[in-house]
This record gives sequence, C-alpha cells and structure tokens, in this order.
Amino acid sequence: MTQPRRSLIHHPDFRRLWTGDALGQLGAQLSYLALPVFAVKHLDATEWQMGALTAAETAAFLVIGLPAGAWVDRMRKRRVLIVSDLVRAVVLAIVVLAAFADAATMPLLICAGLVLSAASVFFDVAHQSYVPGLVGLEHIVEGNSKLQATQSVAQVAAPAIGGALLRVVSAPALIAVNVVTYLVSAFTVARIQHREEPPSPDSRRPLRTEIAEGMRFVVHQPLLRRIVACTGGANFAGAITNAVFVIYALRTLGLSTATFGTVMSASAIGGLVGAVSADRFARWIGEARVIPVAAIACVPAIALTPLAGHAGLPAVPLMVVGGFTMSFCVVVYNVAQVSFRQRVCPPPLLGRMNASIRFVVWGCMPIGGLLGGWLGTHLGVLPTLWVAVGISALATLPVVLGPFLGMRDLPGAPEATAPVEPTPGEPTAPGEPTAPDEAAVAAGAAAPTTAAGTAPSSAAE
Repeated sequence: MTQPRRSLIHHPDFRRLWTGDALGQLGAQLSYLALPVFAVKHLDATEWQMGALTAAETAAFLVIGLPAGAWVDRMRKRRVLIVSDLVRAVVLAIVVLAAFADAATMPLLICAGLVLSAASVFFDVAHQSYVPGLVGLEHIVEGNSKLQATQSVAQVAAPAIGGALLRVVSAPALIAVNVVTYLVSAFTVARIQHREEPPSPDSRRPLRTEIAEGMRFVVHQPLLRRIVACTGGANFAGAITNAVFVIYALRTLGLSTATFGTVMSASAIGGLVGAVSADRFARWIGEARVIPVAAIACVPAIALTPLAGHAGLPAVPLMVVGGFTMSFCVVVYNVAQVSFRQRVCPPPLLGRMNASIRFVVWGCMPIGGLLGGWLGTHLGVLPTLWVAVGISALATLPVVLGPFLGMRDLPGAPEATAPVEPTPGEPTAPGEPTAPDEAAVAAGAAAPTTAAGTAPSSAAE
C-alpha cells in the first residue's frame, strides 16, 4: 500500500525558506503601498514621475535579466537569496534616513527602485530555481502553493495594516518596517542546512552560450511560448495601469490613504482564495484549460477599475470586486504555469529558463511604465486605464487561440528530453532539452501524467 506523501510542513529547510519568504513578502507589500503613497502625497509626483518610478522598479529584468539566470546557475542559490535581502534592506534604509532628514526626492526614489529591481532579479530567479532542489520534484507544486498562499496572505494583511498605520505614522515609517523584515528574512534563510554544490568552474562554457540555452529552451517549448506571450502582454498592460493607479485612486477618486489600503486588502483576498482553491479549480476545469479561462476572466475584472471613475457609479465596491476577481485569476493562472515550467525544465537549466522568461514577461514592464506615464500626461489618467484594458484583452489571444482549451492536462518533464537543434552560429550544448511540436504536445497532454505531473494536493506559487 502506498504511503501518504508527507507535507512540506515537516521539512525543516522548507520551513526556514517559507518563514523568510513570508517576512520578505510582508515587508515588500508594506513598501509597495508606502513608496507610491509617499511619492504622490509628500513629493507631489507627476504622472510622468510615477511612470519613471514604475519603470525603475522592473528595469533590471530588461537590462540584466538574461545573464542573471546564467550567473545564478553558477552560484549557490541560498547565498544569492541572502545577499539580495541584505541589499534591499540597505537601499530602503537609505530612503528612510533621507525621508526623516527631509532630503528625499523623486530622483532618489527612482535610483532606489533601480537597485531594488536589480536585487529582485537575482532573488526571484534564485527563489524559483531553489525550490525544486530543496524539496524534490514530487513536492514542487505543494511548495509553490505554500509560497503563493503566503504571498496572498501578505497582500491581504499588509495593505490593511499599512492603510490603518498611515493614519498615525508616516510612509517612511512603513518603509522602515520593510528594512527589518528583509534583515530577518536574510537571517532565516541563512539557517537553511541544505547545501548546494554549484557546477565545477571547469564545466562552465561561455556566458553567451549558457544564456542562449535558457532562451532556446523557452523558444522551442511550444506551450511555453504561448504562456510567455500572454504573461508578457498582461504585465505590459499592468505596468501601464500601475504608472497611474495611485494617482487615480488618491487624486481622481479622492480616496484617503486608509481607504486605499482597505481597497487593496479586500481585493487581495481574491489571491488568497485562489491560492487555496487553485488545485480544485484546476482539477475541475483541467490544468491546461484553466490557463486561458483565468486569462479571459481577468479582462472584465480589470475593466471595473476605470469604470469606477465614471460619475454615478460606486467607486469603492467596483474596485474591490474587480481587484478580488483579478487577484483570484492571476494566482490560479500562475499556479498552473509556474508549476508547468518547473516540471518541464531540467534542473541544470532552471535558473536560465526562469531568467529568460522573466526577461520577456518582466522586461516589458519598464517600457509599459514609461508608456503609462506618457499616456497619463498627454491623454489623462482615465483614458490611460482604458488603454491598459484593451491591451489586456489582446494579451489573452496566444493562450485562447492555442491548443489549451482543447486540452485537459499539461505535459510533464518526459515531454522535453530530446536535444534541441541549435540556431545557426550557436554551438550545440550536450544534453540540452527541447520540446515536441505543438500538435504532438497537445495530443500527448491528454494521456495520464507521470508522478511529476500529477495534480497537487494543494496549490499556489
């Protein structure tokens, strides 16, 4: 009789990673609320400046996103996580000191955003690549689920707490809390006992070759191509929205900072519901079919935000309903696509695969942020939000028009074992993986999955 699989709650090292992640997420969500509020309320930021701040927060994914994956694959990922936390703590501490000295400026916030984004590139790539090696392939969906649930809880709790605290404390005080959480997170991750053995320096090949392997794996995986196109388009639209969203809420709608925090908290409950129900939702609809369904459902949810700006409509309820639905759909979508990425990619390529995808889906965000700031300046805040809704709708086409709706299950790692033909001028990498053509993947996806591809017992990123 098969023994029941033990929960990761009993895995000491995963508990340490989980605790560190929880602390970092809580602090990050507090600063996510505090930084733009500080910029709008205390530094009188314009639409263009907010667009530049939004771009700075993700610029590193475009600039160093690709080589970061190859670098991470050469390093001990635990060490990368610790250093990234410490760098972010120092940068935010500088912002806090400048704010209390009445020396903070928008250029300082933008520079801080650039450094924070660089540290986040390394943290995010190492974080996603660390989970499979830490817990094993049979536990990656459960691990992703617990980490995503933690993020959703932080998204629920932090805006509500932050919105309430902003009644009595300043935004820099909230940023100071983030400094503490990053420091404690670094300490907790440092206590992980699992030790990786990085590849021998003698086995390293030119950086360009290793970067090309990660990108080639993504390009040659037909379902992954469609997921990346959809995610990238949605993130581009989201960056346009983020550039003007705080100005829209605080100036156009006239919400107080406390109400703004409450709206964000109520909206984020959808992410928590998505995290705890994504597994059942995927089993009901199918883990392949849930990807386009979640993407489509996001569009009307996103449209409720600009709709709240029209006269005679209840602004706060519309924003809460739209935010709740969007958070739910995004988490369900991410659970399916991130778990698929980790299953289908061989461990030696995980860092470069994640970095290649981040380069595309996050690299478009600084461009979207700048475009959002420009559109907000020349068209106005409300028309800019409607432009973002239209782009979000177009972004669903790669997964809606592909084979996902006709499939139920996504293929697992056995579908990606044959060597990839290199592009002209690129050397062949020994053992490099690829994927079959799209029709073959669609046909094979309906077959029973292997142990690595079975439905998880819990769900979330």
